[in-house]
Amino acid sequence: MMNGPIAGKLVRFAMPIAVASILQQLFNSTDSAVAGRFVGADALAAIGGSMPVVMLLISLFTGLAIGTNVVVAMHIGNGRRDLISDAVHTSIFVALVSGALLLTLGIALVGPILTLIGMPADAFDLAVVYLVIYFLGMPFAMLYNFGSAVLRSKGDTMRPLYALIVGAMLNTVLNIAFVTVLPLGVAGIGIATDIANAASAGIVLWFLMHEEGPYRLNWRKVRPKKSELMAILKIGAPAGLQGMVFAFSNVIIQSAINSFGAASTAGVAAALNFEFYTYFFINAFTQAAVTFVGQNYAARQLDRCDRTFVLCMAFAMGSVVVLNTVWLTLGSTALGIFTTSEQAIRYGLARLWTGTAFQIIATAYELAASTMRGMGWSMTPTIITVIGSCVLRIIWVFTVFQFSPTFTTLIAVYPVSWTVTSVAMLAAFYFVRKRAYGAVDASYLKRSSEHVGIRRKVVQVLHAPSLS
Repeated sequence: MMNGPIAGKLVRFAMPIAVASILQQLFNSTDSAVAGRFVGADALAAIGGSMPVVMLLISLFTGLAIGTNVVVAMHIGNGRRDLISDAVHTSIFVALVSGALLLTLGIALVGPILTLIGMPADAFDLAVVYLVIYFLGMPFAMLYNFGSAVLRSKGDTMRPLYALIVGAMLNTVLNIAFVTVLPLGVAGIGIATDIANAASAGIVLWFLMHEEGPYRLNWRKVRPKKSELMAILKIGAPAGLQGMVFAFSNVIIQSAINSFGAASTAGVAAALNFEFYTYFFINAFTQAAVTFVGQNYAARQLDRCDRTFVLCMAFAMGSVVVLNTVWLTLGSTALGIFTTSEQAIRYGLARLWTGTAFQIIATAYELAASTMRGMGWSMTPTIITVIGSCVLRIIWVFTVFQFSPTFTTLIAVYPVSWTVTSVAMLAAFYFVRKRAYGAVDASYLKRSSEHVGIRRKVVQVLHAPSLS
């Protein structure tokens, strides 16, 4: 990452992440498709409509995995191999604690949160069953996320992908078996997802246990190292809080979507699958930016940081244009994979054309935020995202949407919030870049002057008169 041409390396790093994210989403897409096709529209609404609840609870902890990525990448850039092992074992400890907390909080809060978002009555009980089973598998999901972050921090994006391929295949087979052969309904879909997550986590942990050098996982060493824990929290906690507040705003919007009935909930759930697939390519290049910038910034190679930002932005935007053109062209044909309800498809099309069509705008703030995090600035992008994409959306629901309570008005909040956030984030990025690069230049000059001073003293000693 710190030598040679960057473009090809960015693509080779990002593509496995994108494919891995798609496979993770296929867990949910398969759940939704099997529910909608084999169980009914209410089951699709229960599973698809409950995803904002899942994201609300897990966003904080998945954000911490970003901290793992940045911290390990910076240790690599600094050449601090002695600290890499501490970071790896601290990360696995955080994964275990996060999984246990999510399991407990998820089961305890499922009912109240579904009530809060106004889950349609026909889908409420099904959503409770699915979510309770889903959260039982959270320890496995956290171990996969943190373990994958360790591997990706050193450029290994393929093996996390291999683990997800196994999980996705297992999930698909078990979903169909637990619904068609064993008539378990949404409960069977949840059980299949947990088993698939456990398989993926187990494979990633096996990889780590057989790594070489400081990346090797030794369960006897799994404990928090204070300095590494603080470093992970410094980067990951703001990112996690951003994701959590972001998810909260989506819960508010989901509540408004649910007010139009189960058909709107099912239609939006179907459309979001395609929006997520596009977002995964944006996310893949943001992950690449975090890791490449983290290593090169630590190594004081600032020109490579700039090059990484520009290339990741170009690759991400190109991906959005291509994929969303495909989704919008397919339209109702694509949505028909998930539901046969004509009313639900109409809502899904409205979601695609009013929201997804403008997704390219979000690329700007996602890449700027990830680049800042790679340089160690995590709070600034968090604050901007919380205000621009979260607070603004909540205000929109309770003001503009109340004045014009139509589905199109509600969904229009997405391109509006993406635009506001992108403008603010790009402005902040150029300010942070100037400050961060200035700090590196000052440090370099200080070290250079100290080095020159030492050389002068050595020369003085060597040329001093001999007492003999």
